[in-house]
Amino acid sequence: MGGGRIEVSSRSGARFPALGFGTGSIGEDCEKTVLAALEAGYRHIDTARKYGTERGVGAAIRASGLPRDDLFVTTKVSHEHLRADDFARSTEASLRDLQLDHVDLLLVHWPLPDMPFEETIGALAEMKRKGLTRHIGVANFNIALLERAMAVSPEPLSALQAEYHPFLDQTKVLEFCRSRGLIFIAYCPLARGKVFADAVLSEIAAEGGRTVSQIVLRWLVQQESVAAIPSSTSPGRIRDNFDIFGFELSAAEMRRIHGLARPDGRIVNPKGRAPAWEAAQQI
Repeated sequence: MGGGRIEVSSRSGARFPALGFGTGSIGEDCEKTVLAALEAGYRHIDTARKYGTERGVGAAIRASGLPRDDLFVTTKVSHEHLRADDFARSTEASLRDLQLDHVDLLLVHWPLPDMPFEETIGALAEMKRKGLTRHIGVANFNIALLERAMAVSPEPLSALQAEYHPFLDQTKVLEFCRSRGLIFIAYCPLARGKVFADAVLSEIAAEGGRTVSQIVLRWLVQQESVAAIPSSTSPGRIRDNFDIFGFELSAAEMRRIHGLARPDGRIVNPKGRAPAWEAAQQI
């Protein structure tokens, strides 16, 4: 892998920068923060209806003056809007707040045990057919749910977005995504700051003259078909996090970081909404 700005691609034709900028926790300074990310070089921006950051993202895009075709914008439809009519209204509201005529990737944000599965996935596909999104996918689906979504979707899925960082083993999910030509987008890539206290990561960073966050993000994007969407409100950290394209980790370093995964490594499960991740995880 060379030192350029790595891209990931799906079997369905989606192609975008492997390093993006997440907006799930940046609060009131969204426009200013996203503009700083765009100025630092990020061209893949991730938002969601649930985050409340779509207006700020849209304002930052306009303020940046960047051509729309240079950007890859993702948003998501929340679990409250999984019926077809609600799904369409949510997507249209997102586009109004973003002041865009389409997004590049639209995701179902969370599955629910009682979600109207075929209706929801059908509505997702319809948004693509209407030109409101170029590509579609899902977030927080385990393998069993992902298989089901792919089976019922009238349009090909391009990506799964899920939690992934050094403390969480996602090997089986990653292998499934690769076997089906899907991109895996890693959110929470720095484990909500937990990576900074890890001795192994600190040692690798010190040996390479890099920061811990640069090591972790490089580890993620150096894997096949993996993208990462770190977030920060600090302009300095935003720039540092983007500076991961001029070096590579050795195979031994990659293995050491993979070895940090632990059984209690999962962090995200809002209101118990996460599916049974270990269920039906065989390919």
